[in-house]
Amino acid sequence: MSNFQEIERLKKAVEELPEREAKSLLFHVLFRLNLVKETEYSEIDFINDVENTYETMFKLSKERSEAKEEETFQKVHIIFGLSGAGSLKMALKEIGVYQVEKVISFWDIFSIGPIERLHESDGHEARFQWMKNVMHDEDGDFQDYQQEFYNTVNQINSIPENVPITVWVADNAHEQIGLRFVLYLLQSKTNEIKVVNTTKAHAEHFNRTDTQYTVLNTGEISSKKLQVIYEKDQSKSLSEYERKGLEEEWMALADTKETLRICRNEEIKSVREKFYDQYIINMAKKLQIEREQAKEPESFMKSARLIGEVIGHLDQYMGDAFFEYRLRKLIEKGVFEMEGNLKAMRYYSVRLKR
Repeated sequence: MSNFQEIERLKKAVEELPEREAKSLLFHVLFRLNLVKETEYSEIDFINDVENTYETMFKLSKERSEAKEEETFQKVHIIFGLSGAGSLKMALKEIGVYQVEKVISFWDIFSIGPIERLHESDGHEARFQWMKNVMHDEDGDFQDYQQEFYNTVNQINSIPENVPITVWVADNAHEQIGLRFVLYLLQSKTNEIKVVNTTKAHAEHFNRTDTQYTVLNTGEISSKKLQVIYEKDQSKSLSEYERKGLEEEWMALADTKETLRICRNEEIKSVREKFYDQYIINMAKKLQIEREQAKEPESFMKSARLIGEVIGHLDQYMGDAFFEYRLRKLIEKGVFEMEGNLKAMRYYSVRLKR
């Protein structure tokens, strides 16, 4: 592509930007410029991030064009998590409606990280910076993460008003927060909106055969079961009053500064970031006792083993990256000893300091 063609492509992409996106991208550039002046953030980092923003703009332009082509969709499904999205798409294919029903998914985890003013540009940036600072990015996923977030928001904003929307959520803080965020994004639209509670639907349709198993997140449900839930769903559309209530709940959540949230008695509660630290320590004690009883010679345990046990016994959904971050904090505080390399979970082992 010639320089002239690239300039024309850039000009077209800028002209097509909605005002909200244009302001957001400008904010990101100016914010990073300020980081160069005020922090150790380097000019090389600035150039790399601006290049990422450049590519993000073209990706959003492409998504807008595709969204215009997809206005023939008869229904839109919004779901939280790649696993659940994949299963839902497969279910729609089995039912025979995949060509006319679109699936939009977030791959973010809303139970962790800041969500203060997430519906605004500075809220986006604060969340991305927190993720970048505390989470490992061994595979270079943060650029994709940021682009996919904007892509998903753009797809939601582009839904035609005559298309009904179904939002799929389980009873966990991540998906319940996501529901409220989405309802806020849709506040100016008049679409018919239904909510399928997958925890309750699974209990209704499958607990007789699954020995009262409680679904923690939608991603746990197989495509065959989602197909049954879809076909038997009798959820009613949200009333204007219900929508307004969820929008207001989002605004209350978006006014909080905590970086960890849990779901208790169907309510979302913000808690301190170290809320589960003692739980991690107690699990490590339990595993070390089991290892000693089994006369295992090595006292260090793989960090992945510990985190796996923590997640496996938890009644919330946070993701392994958050607990690996807290484990590193406990190592910094001297609660745990470690051997290996902290650059990724699989590279190090830990034990409680003696």
